[in-house]
Amino acid sequence: MNDKISKNSKPFSRLWPGKPYPLGATWDGSGVNFALFSEHAEKVELCLFDQKKQLEIQRIELQEQTDQVWHIYLPEARPGLLYGYRVYGPYKPEEGHRFNPNKLLLDPYAKDIQGALRWSDVHFGYKINDNREDLSFDSTDNSRDVPKGRIVDPAFTWGDDQPPNVPWQETIIYELHVKGFTQMHPEIEQELRGTYAALATEPVIEYFRNLGITTVELMPIHAFIDDRHLVERGLRNYWGYNSIGFFAPDSRYSSTGLINEFKTMIKALHAANIEVILDVVYNHTAEGNQLGPTLSFRGIDNAAYYRLMPDNKRYYMDYTGCGNSLNMVHPRVLQLIMDSLRYWVLEMHVDGFRFDLASALARGLHEVNRLSTFLDIIHQDPILSQVKLIAEPWDLGEGGYQVGNFPVGWTEWNGKYRDAVRDYWRGEGGVIDNIGYRLTGSSDLYEHSGRRPYASINFITAHDGFTLHDLVSYNQKHNEANLEDNRDGESNNRSWNCGAEGETDDPNILDLRMRQKRNLLSTLLLSQGVPMLLAGDEMGRSQQGNNNAYCQDNEISWVNWNLIEENQELIQFVQNLIQFTKAHPAFHRRNFFQGQVIKGTKDITWLNCNGQEMDDEEWTNSYARSLGLYLAGSAIMMRDKYGNLIEDDDFLLLLNAYHEEIAFSIPGVAGEQEWQVVLDTVSSTFPIVAEKNYHNGDSYIMHGRSLVLLMHVRKKNK
Repeated sequence: MNDKISKNSKPFSRLWPGKPYPLGATWDGSGVNFALFSEHAEKVELCLFDQKKQLEIQRIELQEQTDQVWHIYLPEARPGLLYGYRVYGPYKPEEGHRFNPNKLLLDPYAKDIQGALRWSDVHFGYKINDNREDLSFDSTDNSRDVPKGRIVDPAFTWGDDQPPNVPWQETIIYELHVKGFTQMHPEIEQELRGTYAALATEPVIEYFRNLGITTVELMPIHAFIDDRHLVERGLRNYWGYNSIGFFAPDSRYSSTGLINEFKTMIKALHAANIEVILDVVYNHTAEGNQLGPTLSFRGIDNAAYYRLMPDNKRYYMDYTGCGNSLNMVHPRVLQLIMDSLRYWVLEMHVDGFRFDLASALARGLHEVNRLSTFLDIIHQDPILSQVKLIAEPWDLGEGGYQVGNFPVGWTEWNGKYRDAVRDYWRGEGGVIDNIGYRLTGSSDLYEHSGRRPYASINFITAHDGFTLHDLVSYNQKHNEANLEDNRDGESNNRSWNCGAEGETDDPNILDLRMRQKRNLLSTLLLSQGVPMLLAGDEMGRSQQGNNNAYCQDNEISWVNWNLIEENQELIQFVQNLIQFTKAHPAFHRRNFFQGQVIKGTKDITWLNCNGQEMDDEEWTNSYARSLGLYLAGSAIMMRDKYGNLIEDDDFLLLLNAYHEEIAFSIPGVAGEQEWQVVLDTVSSTFPIVAEKNYHNGDSYIMHGRSLVLLMHVRKKNK
């Protein structure tokens, strides 16, 4: 171990016992309390570092231990001080213990993490290239090349900041990457691009307002590590699903290096009535499998923090594909995650969370358990139960695909919605019954458990996979830039290139691709449930066919704002359609359709192209590519906050995924009605000004691969 301690700074001489709670390093206005959990440690040292040179200035052995928490109070310590830990104990990987005091460890509760990890062999608790692999022991000190925790002063003037509290049924989510969204924005100062501060600038907020979204979902901003194999190939973990600190916003996205920049961003977005949801990764850490580095949890208490194989504790149970899984059945690990979530809500004012690979969090001993401790505690928590909770309802373990199985209070990324809508618009047969469920909130998945249509987070594209432009431009993935010989990424993309692979100047193909984009976006925004847009889809952002751009911190992933001019029609189309759906409660119901007569009219009627109600046989026809649905505005059965019954106009939604035109007969399901066409995806504008209105029995000629929306304005609204 390197025992050379810098003498350039005055050591702390007053050492008080401190308290075991709260965990982490806490500035109370007079000094700093340090508290670290380790169940199996034999000794713990607090290491303090010079702020400028990051040289170690003092080591202090923690003499106090209460309920497996090691603690001390330094009355002379101040915000800005850098620190880490050295933890002593057995190095017996076969028994699950990997203590190595030669490795400086990050505090799991560090609220600010400074400095970059400079990769080398010194970060591993064992000797690289030793025949015994991780059963060997490395005594090299790594403290100069690892990030350190930094003491923070939590003081911030929030003023009258309030959460927007957008009702779920009115929520429209916009998924974005903090850096990628603003890195190329021409109206943002160069030094701010790619940062939290950039998201708080007027050009960005005005764009959100004009688009009409209510909620931004930020891809992971918890402090994370770039994988060594990526760094050595000139790449990085751009997406950030490789967390090492669950309390600290990653400093790479900060223009000031201060955590208050993140708070200022939240405050600015809230002032514009925009919510902020964090994509969080609590299922694993950046330390990987048994051959990974020792950076924090592994060296503090490997056997407590991680799920180990019961028959050989040298190895990790891996439900994530990332080498390890956090041990959610350990009360201190569960506390870590709950403390982190509450911190982001109470201290940082975020409005909710999207949980990456949430099935891994819901596992008991092995199986995914809907009533696991984690889900129970969140459900009962007075703070967390009131924010937006979104599950990615799958992991890589057996039985990990759990779409539809999370409990009341949770919403879910609905992968079945994505797959059904993609299949339908690329012309697959035999999916009419499936698309019917997805258009109406997926009652087959959520109604049985007492949940509502807004339990379904509907999406067609997300960060993982093709962008919308690439979905209609590529049949195959093109991930060569990832330097894995195009082996990575999903091969079954349910995409269709419309007749040419990649970019083309064929006007017919370009016209079809734009219509397919409008078809997909219109389906998304007119479906029951909560729509989620991928940032840049509305302006034609492309990743050049890369469907796994997790390691591309460059123009492949960044939003190209120069696309706005050439795609202004599509942006305007999306803006207008969002505003239209906001004005019509028929498209964001709180209750599932019942198919029953209400006020003399069914709340929903499914129609064939002859204008007749579909029978059971038609739902299963393998050749069927078209369908219609009638939404009765008088049968919404919702009340406003004053108890008044909500009514709307009547709508007729027609979909034709067949490549040829069809004549769709206007039905007479609710008596004589006059219908005006407001949307036809053959047109690039919305709403359109139709040449004529339609009446019962008239035929509307639908273009091949198009979506049409007709509206009957009820007398009360005239």
